Amino acid sequence: MPTKKTSKKPEKQKLSQAEFEKKVIELAEKGITSEKIGETLRQQGIHASEYNKKISRILKEKNAYVNTDLKNIEKKLGKIKIHFEKNKQDKRAKREVSRLSSQLRKAKIYFKLQ
Repeated sequence: MPTKKTSKKPEKQKLSQAEFEKKVIELAEKGITSEKIGETLRQQGIHASEYNKKISRILKEKNAYVNTDLKNIEKKLGKIKIHFEKNKQDKRAKREVSRLSSQLRKAKIYFKLQ
């Protein structure tokens, strides 16, 4: 008879508010976004909802917050630009560069960065 695989759930850790904030900032210094920080903490058994501050608010107070929407658009635009430089005949890539540039401009206006 085959044996069942049991997945171990990580034990819940209860950190103080200061320890939680310190852990969030450590992860942010590694270049992880606020969504990924929450995911990483959950895998360690630490739930952000048990603390009185959101992860993004902690990062904003320490000036370490990066808007993930803007970061993702910039990353995608960079990849498409590199591709288009190598493949000048790719008309779809040319259109995509234009579309993403526009999307980035609109997002910066929306988030009041321009």
